[in-house]
Amino acid sequence: MNAAQRLVPVAEALLGPSLPIQIRLWDGSQIGPPDAPALVVRSPRALRRLLWHPGELGLAQAYVSGEIDVEGDLTDGLRRVWSQARQRGLSTRSLLALAPQILSLAKESGALGRPLPPPRSQARIRGQLHTSARDKAAIAHHYDLSNDFYELVLDPQMAYSCAYFTHAEQSLESAQKAKLDLVCGKLELQPGNRLLDVGCGWGSLSIHAAQHFDVQVTGITLSAQQAAFVRTRVQKLGLEHRITIKLLDYRDLAGEPFDAVASLEMGEHVGQANYPVYAQTLRRMVVPGGRVLVQQMSRSAGRPGGGAFIEAYIAPDMHMRPLGETVALLEQGGLEVLGVQALREHYVRTAHAWSQLLEQRWDEVVARVGEEMARVWRIYLAGGALAFEEGRMGVDQILAVRADSKG
Repeated sequence: MNAAQRLVPVAEALLGPSLPIQIRLWDGSQIGPPDAPALVVRSPRALRRLLWHPGELGLAQAYVSGEIDVEGDLTDGLRRVWSQARQRGLSTRSLLALAPQILSLAKESGALGRPLPPPRSQARIRGQLHTSARDKAAIAHHYDLSNDFYELVLDPQMAYSCAYFTHAEQSLESAQKAKLDLVCGKLELQPGNRLLDVGCGWGSLSIHAAQHFDVQVTGITLSAQQAAFVRTRVQKLGLEHRITIKLLDYRDLAGEPFDAVASLEMGEHVGQANYPVYAQTLRRMVVPGGRVLVQQMSRSAGRPGGGAFIEAYIAPDMHMRPLGETVALLEQGGLEVLGVQALREHYVRTAHAWSQLLEQRWDEVVARVGEEMARVWRIYLAGGALAFEEGRMGVDQILAVRADSKG
């Protein structure tokens, strides 16, 4: 009996008799429709990973290690599998119910054994959750990967947050500029205003606001590579008199409040317990009557956090919650919410655009960060686009104000 024949009972128990994808095994045998995206299982080691880590994490480990691969459209393959899995109510519990069959398959395939070491690209973060030291390590894992790498997959402004597409044929660069204009417009920036950019990334908002709205900007980040990159870019643009970049934890912010505060997709990193401190800090650092704009991702109440793959490979300790809970936390922190704009569909297009750049520049990406990390990003962007497409994740701009003494 070949490997595919041994796999049939387990595959059909999980996904039903009509498999949504083709599965091709290490011995060349295969099952499933020939015209569908193909999951290629190159080694029984992939089964061993799934035995020890059933579900998303085991699949991710096998994929980034090259023990499984996908031929055809990766996003389409993921879409087909998740759709069928949801229809059948597939869960970790249902995987455990199949443990005897899976163990039998693993034994016959030579996949039994001690757990394999995780891939090198998997995060290894230590220490108490959301201390300053651990937060810095978590940020470094993702954002200090390589400035050269991010220049390959982002637009020329290096905006690493959801873009704002205003028409069908709009380029990523144009959509990112539209997002930056949208943020600055909502903040009602005026020449001479002081803007605080909390989690400034590679400086896209800081530079845009200084250049086009004639404001003074202070940007903060925990990423040493980001800070160095932005400072160099600011110097080249001759904007040193308008932009100051600090390597600083938001909890250490002090001094006079600013006329406006922005924080684009940084609130996901502060953690559930610390979010009240984050909200209070945003209020403390803006003048009475000043506006605060938070752009932030969300997840449903039943799936907080970032998910097993994202937390292991992309953003350790990430926490997302339903939009309503974030709005409530900002209000509890002393801010009055003026409005919310959903950008979920815009993130689908943003992630697809980043993915296209990754594939177009694949050889350069591999040369910069290695094939394993390139594969991490391939599945990250494909899975992320699908999560936003299916509404499992959202992203919103939340505009708030610190009311003055007269309300």
